[in-house]
Amino acid sequence: MRLDRERVIRTALGLLNKVGLERLTLRRIARELSVQAPALYWHFKNKQELLDEMATMMFKDFLSGAMPFSSDGSWSESMAGSMRALRRMLLGYRDGAKVFGGTYLTDDTLLESMELPLRKLTDAGFSLREAVCSWTTVYSYTIGFVIEEQAVYPRPGERDKRYDPSRRARRIDAKKFPLALAAGKHAFGNFDQSFENGLQMILSGIGQSLRRK
Repeated sequence: MRLDRERVIRTALGLLNKVGLERLTLRRIARELSVQAPALYWHFKNKQELLDEMATMMFKDFLSGAMPFSSDGSWSESMAGSMRALRRMLLGYRDGAKVFGGTYLTDDTLLESMELPLRKLTDAGFSLREAVCSWTTVYSYTIGFVIEEQAVYPRPGERDKRYDPSRRARRIDAKKFPLALAAGKHAFGNFDQSFENGLQMILSGIGQSLRRK
C-alpha cells in the first residue's frame, strides 16, 4: 500500500489509542507501517509536525459528523452544546486533549468552527473582542478540563491507581487539610457533572457581563 500523509496520520491516531502520547514515536509508527523510520521524514519533518496534522484530522473528522456547533437556541445553549461535543471528541482519543491543545491546525477547520459561535455572540450584543474572549475562555476550559480528566482516566473506565480515592485519603493528613481531603469526591468523582458545573459557572459569568452593558 502506498505510503501517504493521511495513512501515516491515521496510523498514528490508531497507535495513540494503544500506547499514549509519551510512547508515540516516529520509529514506533514506522514499525506499525512496516517501513523504515526515515521514510516518514519525507512527509513530516519532526514529531510536532505530525502532531499538528493529527490534531487537524481529529478536528476534521469531528466536524464531518453531526454538526456540533448548533445555530439553534441562545448563544449560551449553543456554546454549551459546542463544548460538550468538543469534550466528547477529545475523550474519543487516548491523551486526546494533550494532542489537541496547543497544536497548530493546518487548514481552515478551526476558522470554520469559530465563525458560527462568534456570530451568535455578536448578534446577542457582545463586541467582537468580548465574543472572542468568551469563546476562547470556554474553549480553553474544555481542553484543560479534559487534560486533567484523562490524567485520572488514561483509558475510558480505567482510573489511574494514583487517583484511587482510598489511596488519596490515606496520604492526606485530615487534621491539617480537612477541606482538601473532603474535596476529593468533588475533584475526582463524577467528571460529567463536574464539567457541567464549571461550564455553567463560566457561561453565567459571561452572561452577567452582557447584562451589565
